[in-house]
Amino acid sequence: MPITTTRRRLLAGSVATLALPAFARAQGAAKPRLTAISQWSAGSDGAAITALGKKFEEKGGVWQHSPVPGFTTEMMNKLRAQIMAGDPPACSQLKGPEIAAWSKIAPTVDLDAVVAAAGYEKVVAPDLAKLHKPAGKWIALPLQIYSTNMLFLSKRAMDKAKADKVPVTWADFNDLAEKMKAGGVNHPIANGGTRPDDGQKFEAALAGISPAAYRAAIMNLDEKALKGPEIKAAFAQVRKIADWMDPNVGAQHFSTNLKRFVDGDMGMMIMGGWAQGVLRNAGFKFEDFMIAPGPSDNSKPVFLLNADAFIFWQRKEPDLQAGQTLMAQLVMDPAIQTMYSQITGSIPVRTDVDLSGEGWSEGQRRTAAALKDAIASNQAVLSLAHNMAQENGMTAAMIDVITEYVKNKTIKPEQAATRLAEAVEGAR
Repeated sequence: MPITTTRRRLLAGSVATLALPAFARAQGAAKPRLTAISQWSAGSDGAAITALGKKFEEKGGVWQHSPVPGFTTEMMNKLRAQIMAGDPPACSQLKGPEIAAWSKIAPTVDLDAVVAAAGYEKVVAPDLAKLHKPAGKWIALPLQIYSTNMLFLSKRAMDKAKADKVPVTWADFNDLAEKMKAGGVNHPIANGGTRPDDGQKFEAALAGISPAAYRAAIMNLDEKALKGPEIKAAFAQVRKIADWMDPNVGAQHFSTNLKRFVDGDMGMMIMGGWAQGVLRNAGFKFEDFMIAPGPSDNSKPVFLLNADAFIFWQRKEPDLQAGQTLMAQLVMDPAIQTMYSQITGSIPVRTDVDLSGEGWSEGQRRTAAALKDAIASNQAVLSLAHNMAQENGMTAAMIDVITEYVKNKTIKPEQAATRLAEAVEGAR
C-alpha cells in the first residue's frame, strides 16, 4: 500500500528526537556505518550517490546504500516497511512537507548541534531551512537544489526556426514554438508523459504568469486564488504546450526522447536542472542544447524550487550513530556539495559555493543567479510536481486533475480550474 500522509490521517506514532552529537561522543571509536535508502540507482543520480558513498568510505566508514529505482512512492513503501518493522535506515531520502509528516511516525535525530558546528544554517535559503526543521529542530539536511522550470532548447531546432534569442516571457515562448513548427520541427515541445512531467508544465505556466498567484493557490491553497483568473490562464497555456507535444508519447520518462530533442525533432523542454546531468551522462554535448530560466511574464526569474534531502532516523547502534554524524558532516561539506552537483547538474544548497571555476556549466551558473534574483524579488516558490509545495496526498489529488487535462483536450481551462479547486477541497 502506498504510504500517503494526509491532513486527515497521519499515521499514529511516537515522536522523539535523539541529539546526535551527544550520542556520537558516547560512541567512542565505533567504526561509522551508514544504512541509507534512496531512489537513486542509475544515470547521473546513481553516479552521484555512488561517489558520495566512496567519500564516506574514504573517511573510514562502511557505506550500505539500498536504492529503490522508480518513483518516490516506491521508495517510501520500503521506508514505511522498515519503520513498521522497527528497523529504519540510519538515513533516507525525503523532502519537502513529507519531512514534517514522516517525523510524526518515527523518532528522528536532532541535528541542531552538528548543523551549528558547520555554520550550515547561515548559508541555506530561509524557506528551505524551515522545511528541514519542522518543529524547530534540524532533523533532515538538504543536499542539492534544482529549479523545475528550466528551459532547455535544442540547438538544431533553433537553427530550423532561424532563431537565436532565448524566450523570456510566455509570449516569447509561444512565438518561438510557432517558428519552430513552421521551420519543420515536428514537435516544438519535448515531452515524456509521466505525471511529474505534466505537473511541471502546469506549475511552470502558473508561476511564470504570476508567482503571487502560485504561492496563494498552490502553496497556501487559498480557495479564491484556486478559482482565480491566473489558474485559468495557466491551464490555457498548458493547452498550447500540449498541442505542440507528440501525442504518441505516453507514460514515458522524459529521457526516452532526448535524442529526438537533440536532433531537432523536438524543440524545447521544460524540465528540472537534472536534465543537464541526464543529457551529459547520455553522451550529448553542451553544444547540442541551451539552458535558460523558464518563461516569466514580468521578465524577472521565477524559481520553482526542488531540493533533495536526507532525513535521519533514530538508531541505538553505536556504529550507526557514528555513521550518522559522518554523513551529516559530509552532506554539509562545500566540497561534497560541489562534487555532487557537478555530477547531477544541480546547484549546491550552500549559497557560499563559488560556481565560477571549472566543472560548472553556464546553465548551472544561470540557475544559481536565478535563485539569488528570485529570492530577492520574492519569486522563489516551491514545486508542486516534486512534492515540495504540498504533502503526497494533496499533490496526488492536484496532479490527477492536471494530467487528465493534458491528456483530454475536450476539457476547457475553466472546467479544469473548477476541478482543481474541488480536488483540493476533497483532499483537505
